[in-house]
Amino acid sequence: MPEHSPADIVRLLRDIETRSLLNAHSMPSEKEEVPLWEGVVFMVAGMRVIAPLNEVREILNYPSAVTVVPGTKPWVLGIANVRGNLLPILDLEVFLGGRGKKGFGLRSRVLVIEHNGIFAGLQISDVQGMRHFSEEQKTEVPVLHEGIRPYVEEAFVLDTEALPVLSFSAMTDDPEFQVAAA
Repeated sequence: MPEHSPADIVRLLRDIETRSLLNAHSMPSEKEEVPLWEGVVFMVAGMRVIAPLNEVREILNYPSAVTVVPGTKPWVLGIANVRGNLLPILDLEVFLGGRGKKGFGLRSRVLVIEHNGIFAGLQISDVQGMRHFSEEQKTEVPVLHEGIRPYVEEAFVLDTEALPVLSFSAMTDDPEFQVAAA
């Protein structure tokens, strides 16, 4: 095998580079990343709503044992032991002025929230999953009943329907939510 000088190797590498550049296809242009807003879509009071994903700590199945706490408001279902932590379980629909349901369906879940020292589980029905929304999907807030209206400031369109964004931060800041005693 013949030995090549350093100059021969440099010429060979330049030749390879020149041929590569002549035959190279242009790289696809980078698309500017559009920031997406994330939320959890679920049913409450007969309508689909969105909870900001950054306000939901976790989503649980309904606990197998919930201990009723006497002397509490009707929307307090009780307290459950979740992995060694006591978690108040609240009926979100009843808190928002709805009638609530007797029993829970297969799609019933508990959204665990934590805001300004308030740690609670909100019983909801029919979780439809996490969704991503673009700025173009923002829309006018639809007409809402008075129980939910104070906790909604924006809405997004999903499947041609305007879904209100239910702010758990605004809800937990409400003095009505902070006092569970009847």
